[in-house]
Amino acid sequence: MAAAGSLPSASRLRAFIDAEARKLGFDAVAVTTPDSTPLVPARLADHVGKGRHGTMEWMAETADRRGDPRALWPDVRSVIMLAMNYGPDRDPLELLDRKDRGAISVYARHRDYHDIIKGRLKEVAQKLVSRSGAEVKVFVDTAPVMEKPLAAAAGIGWQGKHTCLVSRDFGAWLFLGSIFTTAELAPDEAAQDRCGSCRACLDICPTNAFPAPYQIDARRCISYLNIELKGPIPHEFRKAIGNRVYGCDDCLAACPWNKFAQRASEAKLVARADLQEPRLADLLALDDAAFRALFAGSPVKRIGRDRFIRNVLIAAGNSGDAALAPQVRLLLGDPSPLVRGTAVWALAELEGPQALRGLGDDDPDVAAEIDLALGGVRQEA
Repeated sequence: MAAAGSLPSASRLRAFIDAEARKLGFDAVAVTTPDSTPLVPARLADHVGKGRHGTMEWMAETADRRGDPRALWPDVRSVIMLAMNYGPDRDPLELLDRKDRGAISVYARHRDYHDIIKGRLKEVAQKLVSRSGAEVKVFVDTAPVMEKPLAAAAGIGWQGKHTCLVSRDFGAWLFLGSIFTTAELAPDEAAQDRCGSCRACLDICPTNAFPAPYQIDARRCISYLNIELKGPIPHEFRKAIGNRVYGCDDCLAACPWNKFAQRASEAKLVARADLQEPRLADLLALDDAAFRALFAGSPVKRIGRDRFIRNVLIAAGNSGDAALAPQVRLLLGDPSPLVRGTAVWALAELEGPQALRGLGDDDPDVAAEIDLALGGVRQEA
């Protein structure tokens, strides 16, 4: 820790932070104050009040701390926002036409970014402590911090109509992290909203998840449905999900500002070859051990094998590939009721409702899906 008489000026400390962060691979560094997002509490309350957070109860439970950084840590004086680019090397929308493949969101095709970002945030924070003696707290998106509004207030980018951050330099492909500190640092200017009249992100959404520009209803968002939702995915969204087996990049990929995007320079954020366009046939065959092995170190591992196979079955049902039907039939006997129920839907899509006759009389999860597939009227074999 620096001696009291040798503490650097705020401007020199800021330059030091910028330099150290960029050495560690961060592409953007900016500072804001803890009171720079005064509209967030009301907007968050409205979002939760309308039930648009779905089953993410943690959002409601942490609303007070999430709405104001000072509620999370009263001593904070400056918020340092850092961003790392994870731009893909190809347009992720192209994969949606390859129905025999599973589309995994760009952010999940490599090592879990939480591990990468948090480790490096801690390094920057420790250097700040050593240089200034200030106290620090480090947060990635698992903490109750509204990172996107803070990043916009700090000038890294602006929140687009899809509610995600957009940067003039990196488009929509940025991971965010924050360092709260007691150090007094001069704030940067907030970013200007440059969406204009563009509606590309809103219009491309397959499930109409945006009630209005700058608002999102998670209950209709594919990334919520195939990641956060633990139970069966509502039937009304299954066709629209297509072959997206983890997350969705449509609204991000549609943004015209991506013409300025750069491919990720951090080696650990470059997509793994085996996760760029995996075959549905291979994914359907995953048992728990194989799932864990394939997605070791990946964010996909967080949802578990059963939810993932639920997603793959929906993609299989949407594929139109009858060659997948035997694998789907095998999953009718899976130990997971979530998998068994979704397999019924997929089989009906691939072979028609008649393929379900005589199935599931002693299995309530299968029987319920059969009733839906047959229009609510069970038919005897």
